[in-house]
Parts: sequence; C-alpha cells; structure tokens
Amino acid sequence: MDGAKLKELKGFIEQCKSNPSILSDPALSFFRDYLESLGAKLPSSAYNESSPKSKNREVEEETDDQMEDIVSEEEDDEIIESDLELEGETVEADNDPPQKMGDPSVEVTEEGRDASQEAKAKAMEAISEGKLEEAIKHLTEAICLNPTSAIMYATRASVYIKMKKPNAAIRDANAALEINPDSAKGYKTRGIAQSLLGRWEEAAKDLHVASKLDYDEEISAVLKKVEPNAQRIEEHHRKYDRLRKEREDRKREKERQHRRARAQAEYEKAKKTEESSSTKKPGGMPGGFPGGMPGGFPGNMPGGFPGSMPGGVPGNVDFSKILNDPELMAAFSDPEIMAALQDVMKNPANLAKHQANPKVAPVIAKMMSKFAGPK
Repeated sequence: MDGAKLKELKGFIEQCKSNPSILSDPALSFFRDYLESLGAKLPSSAYNESSPKSKNREVEEETDDQMEDIVSEEEDDEIIESDLELEGETVEADNDPPQKMGDPSVEVTEEGRDASQEAKAKAMEAISEGKLEEAIKHLTEAICLNPTSAIMYATRASVYIKMKKPNAAIRDANAALEINPDSAKGYKTRGIAQSLLGRWEEAAKDLHVASKLDYDEEISAVLKKVEPNAQRIEEHHRKYDRLRKEREDRKREKERQHRRARAQAEYEKAKKTEESSSTKKPGGMPGGFPGGMPGGFPGNMPGGFPGSMPGGVPGNVDFSKILNDPELMAAFSDPEIMAALQDVMKNPANLAKHQANPKVAPVIAKMMSKFAGPK
C-alpha cells in the first residue's frame, strides 16, 4: 500500500481514538460494521442517535440496568424478622438420659396390677411430702409392673414437670398417648411441658385437646398464659409469610417486565436489521414491491425470477419502467394476479401452472420482458 495512504489511515485512526463520535457519520457505517465484525466494542458516541444500532444498544443497556435493579432491590428488600416479645415462665431444657420405660410385651397379671397400684400409692404419698425423687422411683416401679397403664406414665410426667424436667415429661406423656390416644392427662402434661420449653403453639394445641377431653381449672389457668404468646407467634408468621409472598410477587413481575423489554429489544433489532438489509440490496425498492412483498420483487429469491438472470434481478434494472406501466400497476391491484405472482416467487416451478391462466400469463410475460433489460 502507498506510504502516503498508510500515513493518512494512521492519522484517521488516531482521530477516531481521540474522538469516537467521528464514527457516527453515516458515511462511515461500513467501517463501524467492519470493526464490530472483528469483535470490537464501540462507545455509544460512535453511533448516530437515530441509527437502529444506537437504539438497540440503548434498549439493551436499559434492560441490563433493569436486571441490575432487580438484583439490587432483592438485596435491599431482604426480609429480617423482628424479635417477638413473649411472656411466660420457661426453663432450660433437661438433657438427662431417657428414663426407664416399661416393656409393653410383658403380660400383666392381676397380682402385677395390684402391686403397681401399691407402688403408685407410695408415690402419691411421697409427692405430698415433696419427695419428688422418691416419687419417681415408686412410679417407675409401678410402670414396670403394669406397662400398659397410660395413667402411670401421665402421673410420672406430672412429677417431672414439678422437677422442671420438661423433656422427660414429654417422653412419658407420649408413652401415655400411645397407650391411650384419648388420655386427657397425657395431653395436659405434654402441653404444660411444651410451655416450659417456650413451645407456645404446640402447648396451646395440646392444652385445647386436653380441655375438650376433661376440662379442669389448671388447664384453663395455663391456657391463659399460653394462648397470648401462641397468637402473637401466629400473627408474626402470617405477617412475614405475607411480606415474603409480596416480595416474590414483585420479583416475578420485575423479571416478567425485564423479559418483555428484552424480547422487545430483540424484535426491534431484528426488524431494523431486516429493514436495513432490504434497502441495501441492488435494485430493491424501499418498502418492498407493490402489493406488500417485503424486500423487493423476485430478485431476492434463490435462483431469481423465472426467465430472468440467475442470482436475482440485476442492479441495472430500471424499476421505473414497471412503476410507470399503467397495465402492470393495475394488474398488481388484482388479488388473483398478486396471489399467482407470490406463488411463483415462493416456488419458480409453479410458473407452469399459471401460464394457462389468460389473466396471469400476460402479466408474467410483460414483467419478464422488463427484467430482461435493454437489448
């Protein structure tokens, strides 16, 4: 290449570096396209504001910003649950090894039942004297003598509650309810034990069942302390479940808007690209051929229009001859003729079936003579 031309090219490149807006000149669009084909990313100033690529770029940047906003809002909108102010006595969970339980496979005799009742009587006497460890010992003996008695387990559970051992009480209450699912004392002792652990919702549920099976004043008194906490917890859960759902709904809506914006951007991009390519084709008329066929008439078809030159309509065809021919223009307004022309455009082999049509054949012949060019 000539040295002077290389020097000029180098100077032009330096100008582009210092002022990329030079590339926004429509006359340099070919150079922009070349740079982009090499993978170059040009600044927005390199595009004319009214150009399709500039608009597409703006829409893409806008949709990317929207997605960033969605992520940012998700982070800002993170839900942190507030602490609940609850009232009521609770104790530290007991972590003692599980207490001895009865063997349910043992066959209980009358003598065994009587001995179990005697052990229970000793336990009740020990309870009245405040000797709780001794009471547990007697009740364990009673359970082993009669492991099928739900009341024995429930009674021992009540002693564990007095000893502030809620986990042990729950184990005995569960055993009582396995033997007798309708054991009011089983539900009562388990409900009270749950309240000692601060499990207010579970406690309220058990105590309500116990109250229905066999109401007593103690159950009512405990429920008055348990229910307010259970209700606060339920309202708290409902509130934050609603907030989380609203957050998810907002997120889905923003993502839907982003997808729609992205799809619109892609559609606009494809549309502009199609319009741009159709206006650049040799011999093509802007807006398509009369009759609404995009991209010009037959030259866009592989192989060209039947009878014309291979490869499509030549660039030197004077389309004014077609547009200024009143007979052809009148023919283009006839739906039957236009349907036939479009059929031939889709498949040139279909020409034969229309040559016998006295209305269509002369129009095709006249058009072919126009495309033949000067002789």
